[in-house]
Amino acid sequence: MPKQTFFHLSKDKQDTLIHAAKQEFSRVPLHEASIANIIKSAGIPRGSFYQYFEDKDDLFYYLLNQLAEKNNQRFISVLNEKNGDLFETFIATFEFMINVHRNEEHNNFFKNVYLNMNYKHEKTLAKNVYEENQKSQFLNTLKLIDTSNLNIQDEQELHHVLKILMGVTFQNIVQLFVREYSGDEALKNYLVQMDLLKRGLQKK
Repeated sequence: MPKQTFFHLSKDKQDTLIHAAKQEFSRVPLHEASIANIIKSAGIPRGSFYQYFEDKDDLFYYLLNQLAEKNNQRFISVLNEKNGDLFETFIATFEFMINVHRNEEHNNFFKNVYLNMNYKHEKTLAKNVYEENQKSQFLNTLKLIDTSNLNIQDEQELHHVLKILMGVTFQNIVQLFVREYSGDEALKNYLVQMDLLKRGLQKK
């Protein structure tokens, strides 16, 4: 996370640094990114950068963390709109993600994130499920879910259902970039998988 000195900057200066970072992380993945390029684009000395962030990883995961928070807020909003229907919420969220991720302004950034996905990337993006310090927010989200049409016995199973649906969603976003699917192709594959999960995989 950023040091307090970053938050003492004006919003314009914060935005300039974040924009420079996003440009660099759009150009190349994290392990190839250059602090020199970021500070040159942001117009700040190298010493100032280290007053704001520990290193480039710190800055990168701050960007992902901000993205995760926006995604979580959007998910809750859609869940409310869909009257707690979990599957419809995930499908609507996936459609939105396709459009945003395919947007020219964001495409290369997301491509570098998802094509180089690792546990820390996924954990950051799914913080509302995995992080203990997000437990209160997660429990509040659970209360919004209509469980009347879900074949689950308790809250623990609902937690596992969420993890499964998030795993399927992440994998489909990764495939969007790996296989260079069109939005329609990606959505078609996702809907097939979601329908299989709805129906169940084993005959009774």
